[in-house]
Amino acid sequence: MKNVVWTGTWVAERLGVELVGDEKLSDLLGLALRRNPRRAHLLVSNVLGKHVPQSPSVVYGHGFALGRRVRELLGAEGARAAVVLGYAETATGLGHCVADGVGLAPYLHSTRRPVPGVDTAGGFEESHSHATSHLLLPENPALLAGAGPLVLVDDEFSTGNTVLNTIRDLHARYPRDRYVVVALVDMRSAADLGRLAEFATEIGARVDLVAAARGTVNLPEGVLEKGQALVAEHETTESTESTESTETTEPADSRRPGHPGAARVELGWPWGLPDGGRHGFTPGHRIRLDAALPAMAARVADALPEGARRVLVLGFEELMYAPLRLARELEQVVSAEVRYSTTTRSPVLALDDPGYAIRTRLVFPAHDDPDDGPGERYAYNVAGAGFDAVVAVVDSAADTPALHAPDGLLAQLAEHTPSVLLAVVPSYVPARPSTERSSMLPEPLRGPAFSSYAPDEVGWLLQDLSDVTLEAPTEEREEAIQSGGAHYAESLPVEYQPSPQYQELFHTALGTSAARIAQAVGAVTELVLAERSPHPVLVSLARAGTPVGVLMRRWAKHRHGLDLPHYAVSIVRGRGIDANALRWLAAHHDPADVVFVDGWTGKGAITRELTEAIREFESAEGITGFDPEIAVLADPGSCVRTYGTREDFLIPSACLNSTVSGLISRTVLRSDLVGEYDFHGAKFYRELAGSDVSVDFLDAVAAHFPDVADAAVAQAKELLATDRTPTWEGWAAVERISEEYEIHDVNLVKPGVGETTRVLLRRVPWKILARAGAGTDLDHVRLLAQQRGVLVEEVDELPYTCVGLIHPKYTRGATGADGKAVTV
Repeated sequence: MKNVVWTGTWVAERLGVELVGDEKLSDLLGLALRRNPRRAHLLVSNVLGKHVPQSPSVVYGHGFALGRRVRELLGAEGARAAVVLGYAETATGLGHCVADGVGLAPYLHSTRRPVPGVDTAGGFEESHSHATSHLLLPENPALLAGAGPLVLVDDEFSTGNTVLNTIRDLHARYPRDRYVVVALVDMRSAADLGRLAEFATEIGARVDLVAAARGTVNLPEGVLEKGQALVAEHETTESTESTESTETTEPADSRRPGHPGAARVELGWPWGLPDGGRHGFTPGHRIRLDAALPAMAARVADALPEGARRVLVLGFEELMYAPLRLARELEQVVSAEVRYSTTTRSPVLALDDPGYAIRTRLVFPAHDDPDDGPGERYAYNVAGAGFDAVVAVVDSAADTPALHAPDGLLAQLAEHTPSVLLAVVPSYVPARPSTERSSMLPEPLRGPAFSSYAPDEVGWLLQDLSDVTLEAPTEEREEAIQSGGAHYAESLPVEYQPSPQYQELFHTALGTSAARIAQAVGAVTELVLAERSPHPVLVSLARAGTPVGVLMRRWAKHRHGLDLPHYAVSIVRGRGIDANALRWLAAHHDPADVVFVDGWTGKGAITRELTEAIREFESAEGITGFDPEIAVLADPGSCVRTYGTREDFLIPSACLNSTVSGLISRTVLRSDLVGEYDFHGAKFYRELAGSDVSVDFLDAVAAHFPDVADAAVAQAKELLATDRTPTWEGWAAVERISEEYEIHDVNLVKPGVGETTRVLLRRVPWKILARAGAGTDLDHVRLLAQQRGVLVEEVDELPYTCVGLIHPKYTRGATGADGKAVTV
């Protein structure tokens, strides 16, 4: 039997309100009094993260679990087609969590913040709310137009009016066969229970309901008037309640309004990533957020005061999901107790009584220039809760003078906690294509000013960061990347300087494989010309794709007399392709002619990344026509249709870094270096000119074009008549290897000769798996592994020639399969 007082007893005793239902209902809900002429009581959720600070894992877990139940209800096929819609402001975060649980479904939430230039796709009224008008402002109007199930998420389902109004409005515009209503609690009265079925019959669609708990509120006669009288009676004392009843022993200078205690934390929010679902949040957005969260949480953790035992991450009105995910990540990395809640527009009476759900209230001016003019905003149950630090998370539209004013939110928080941190997430506003935006982008960089390639060989849609120190020792980078403290694209490894023995191996490999590469170049170029475009625009993915793009351009000129445009652009795993580079390409070429080029496929991660990035770009920009299908020299992972070969063999350009790629570094994406109108960055290592073999590699391969022309054309014809549907065998193999070797992270399994080589050159490898009987294609891998003290383990029936493994928990003293120390 619990000894905890139910936080609904105060209201229940004075108004005669009864909460009847599941046993867990009282654990999920408390009661408070609204300052609202339409409804006296407020059901206060203990697991929503709005009025009551709660563990972020508990908040996220309840929403995710509801999403899983929806997935079971719809089945895998229905879940894949589903779109989730949440309600502002209370359920914006809950809806996000449900979308995650459904299986990374696209998500949109209603909003009360109009956004200039964004068309309204719908709207509805919430009859009992203090702020009734909801807007639907999807960046991509097609988000709501599909035929799949629409999942509507609110914190409570009481009369059902709000949900029915929404479905009625949307069904008239975008009719579909199925709707699912999701709520933490189903609180319909007996009179309302049949309305949902009647409504479903009326519109000719199936409407299901999923709730964590069910019950009802029994209201006595005259409850509204009694509630208003109680509010009037207690409002006078409430003006002095919160601060007086929760006095602490904090020093006076730390509690005065305007105390300069709000220190900014730069999150490093990914450029172009929406702050939430106001304009739509896609599965690709979720993947990017997942990748960025560890580093953002690490920055917050570093900013917390030493010895903090209790920390609150405080979101802002509709901005609930980003702060929740940040808080949940922070909960995993700090020893302090982390809690999460958000500010709100909802006016509620606060009373310091254990049987009442809203114990304290902070009142402050609205600070996001709201459309309904200035007004009060609130943070509940924060004062007196004993937080050693509060991390206020707002979007940039709310980072206004009112936020920092003497009576603003930050000053109010500073009265009740020794440390206030401010983290600002960029407010996402859908971009609209414009010639003005494209005209602000720079022209491509070209050699010899940038790269050792001739100026007509490639134009680099990059910015030159040669004067910026970006390199870090490989071991330090690996530790930072795996700990979540940094993204791999935020720094560069120190460039590997090949030994004379290794350089000799490269030249030997080039001599034996140049003709083989030339034939593959010819075959893939012929495929592109036959299937994609008679005048393609080659766009290589920097930097491994760039030598291949140059060679394809040379083949087209040698064989067909074509002078094809060729550019190199940046794509970053977890952060997508450079959107400014795509804007530049769309302004100068027909997107339908663009063919993306890479060196090889491993498990297909970049193929998936590019597909999702192009889809998001076209949705956001309204610019269509880009085909995300990559053309590669070698496709050992069976991830693409356009390739020269599917054999996993040594491509000598994989043996080296910048010295075979025009002396250009890997690409860099960091918020302090890449602005709104900048391309991603890279460095030109002019100082390595003495070791540069970039042009030597191109010339050696191109010299074989006349010899292999007939064979390449015949190979292309054979491929044209072949079923080249990707089987994704590589991805399946990587998943199997990840589990067999207890790595449990496919990003740390690097399949194929090219990817294994890059692991040895740029990462801290754990071991190398080599297919039993692999010959000279692995000579350079064995040499590099020997130089770095890494175990090479021969494996039967390996689908690739070799696979590089990075240890999931990087240590400076990793061990091999035999238990012996591996020198790294």
